[in-house]
Amino acid sequence: MKNMLKRSIFILLLFSTLYARDAAILHEELILSDPPFSFCHASTLVETEKGLLVGYFGGEDEGSPDVPIYLSREQNGRWLSPEKVASARETPCWNPVFSKLADGELLLFYRAGKSPRSWSSFLMRSHGSGMRWSEPTILPAGVLGPIKNKPLLLDDGTLLCGTSVESYLAWGCWVDITQDGGASWVKSTPINVADQSNGIIQPTLFHSSGKTIRMLTRSKNIGYICTSTSDDKGRSWTAAIATKLPNPNSGIDAVRAKDGCIFLVYNHSQSSRTPLNVTLSKDGGKSWDSVLTLEEGPGSYSYPAIIQTRDGLLHITYSWNGSNIKHVVIDPSELKESRNPDQSISKAFISSNLSS
Repeated sequence: MKNMLKRSIFILLLFSTLYARDAAILHEELILSDPPFSFCHASTLVETEKGLLVGYFGGEDEGSPDVPIYLSREQNGRWLSPEKVASARETPCWNPVFSKLADGELLLFYRAGKSPRSWSSFLMRSHGSGMRWSEPTILPAGVLGPIKNKPLLLDDGTLLCGTSVESYLAWGCWVDITQDGGASWVKSTPINVADQSNGIIQPTLFHSSGKTIRMLTRSKNIGYICTSTSDDKGRSWTAAIATKLPNPNSGIDAVRAKDGCIFLVYNHSQSSRTPLNVTLSKDGGKSWDSVLTLEEGPGSYSYPAIIQTRDGLLHITYSWNGSNIKHVVIDPSELKESRNPDQSISKAFISSNLSS
C-alpha cells in the first residue's frame, strides 16, 4: 500500500510538471523517491560547484529523538539518496541552514535539543562542495546563528545571521554577526514588535536600498509578516511593524535577485499553510505584487527556502505535506505581476501599525 501511494504521488506530480501551471515554472519535482523516514521538514539549499545541495531534518516525526540532519545532492539532473550528516544521541535535530562564504567554504548550521526552547546550535564546515564535512562545533551560549533562513553576506565578509528565540511568553529576533566566518560573534540590538512580546521569529534578510538592510519575519498572534530595517550593517534595528502580507505563524524566505528585485515565498493566509505564493517587490520590500502561486490545494506547503543560481534562475524548496521536500525552478523573466486574486493585500504598502 505504501509503495502504491508513493507511485500515485509521483504520477500526479509528473502530470502537473508536464502540464505546468505557469510558463515561469521550468521544473518541479519531489526530491525524495524512497525516503528512509516518514517525516521531513525545514529545507535549506545552496549552489555548489558540483550542483545543488539541499538539507533538512527527517525521522519519525518532528521532535522525535531519531531525527538527524540529512543532505540530498543533485547530480546530473537527478537527486541522490539522502545522506545523514549530523545527529545527536537520543535528541532531535532541527532547522539546518547553509551559507557560502566568499572563498567558497560552505557552512552548515543546525540545532539539537528537546525543543526550540532548549536547543543549542552547531556549525559544520566544508571546503569540498559539501562532499566532506568537519566535525560539528557548538556555538557559544547565547549565540544561535541563522535560525531558519540563509545569512546575508556583506561585501566586507561580514555574515549577518537572522535569528530568534521562542521562550515561554516572549518571541523575538536579533542578528548574530560574525566577521571571521563563525570564529567569533557579536549580537545586534533586539528586534520586537511594540506591545507584542510574543511576536516574531525566523527573520529573512536582504539589501533594501542604499545602505538599508531589511528583514521580514514570521509572526505569532499578529496575522501578518512583520518587518524591520537597519542602516548600520545589521548592528541596530528599528522596532518591527506589521506589513499587510498575511502570515499563519509559518516560515518565509526571500532573496534579492541580481536585477534588484526581491522575491518572497510565503503562505498567503492567516490560518493555513496553503496556499504557498511568490510575491515580488521592486522597491526594496516596501510594497509587493503577487506573481505566482506554487500550491493552492488542500495540504501543508511550508518553510520555503529560495536562492538565485549563477544562471539567473530561482530555485525554491519547501516542505511538501511533511513527507517530502519539493523543488521548483523558476525563470524570473517569465513572472507576471498581479496574479493573486487578493491584490488589495499583495500590493499594499507596509503598514505603520498592527491594526491597519
